[in-house]
Amino acid sequence: MTLSHDVAGDGPVLVLLHSGVCDRRMWDTQWPALIDAGYRLVRCDLRGFGETPAPDRPHSDAEDVLALLNTLGIAQATLVGSSYGGHVALEMAAQWPDRVNALALLCSALPGHEPSAELIALGEREEALIEAGDIAGATELMVDTWLGPDADETVREAVRQMQRHAFELQMSAAEEFEPIEAECDPAAVQAPCLAVSGAHDLADFRQIAARLADMLPNAEHVELSWAGHLPSMERPSAVTDLLIGFLRERVPVG
Repeated sequence: MTLSHDVAGDGPVLVLLHSGVCDRRMWDTQWPALIDAGYRLVRCDLRGFGETPAPDRPHSDAEDVLALLNTLGIAQATLVGSSYGGHVALEMAAQWPDRVNALALLCSALPGHEPSAELIALGEREEALIEAGDIAGATELMVDTWLGPDADETVREAVRQMQRHAFELQMSAAEEFEPIEAECDPAAVQAPCLAVSGAHDLADFRQIAARLADMLPNAEHVELSWAGHLPSMERPSAVTDLLIGFLRERVPVG
């Protein structure tokens, strides 16, 4: 199965990987700006999000993205990942280092991370609401948790729609299949990495960004004082400028 995706632009390839509460539409604001900056962009919906069906068998999201790159004839790319999309990007960079030339990770998850009691409790609240059939309540829990104070109602509604659609898509599947997490050592990643965290995010993700800066040989950590968990949606232009600054240094155009 090929992931639903968009491709546009010319130049070095950027692959945009969405968070676990959104789909590829979360990159709508960055999309034209990064194309104008001289890059070829690919964005996709992982299984069970957006326009890609829920999984009907065990699968690896990292392998799905690699297969998409192979289908598109892309030998090497920079991966821009938000939250769970960052987790997928790190898996890819650790397993297939020759395919990844740089990483930009926004409030990224981390393979092998032991979740805090706070993050476990959040997952339990989400699961209880879903099991009770309260999809609206579960959706609002996610919107309230993951968006920082700068997110206006337009952004909250966009996340609300993407998250609710993901819940409904995943619940419609005959059987639930969680992604297979590959046995990989994120410390093996050699690609230059920008690890961004948000001061209003859960502690897990702030700690992961700081750990990545210490763990990886060529990484820098930037914490945004104004940001929650989805800074690319909360202040799109600020994050676009941050990404372009990193890319022009690490993946120059022309």
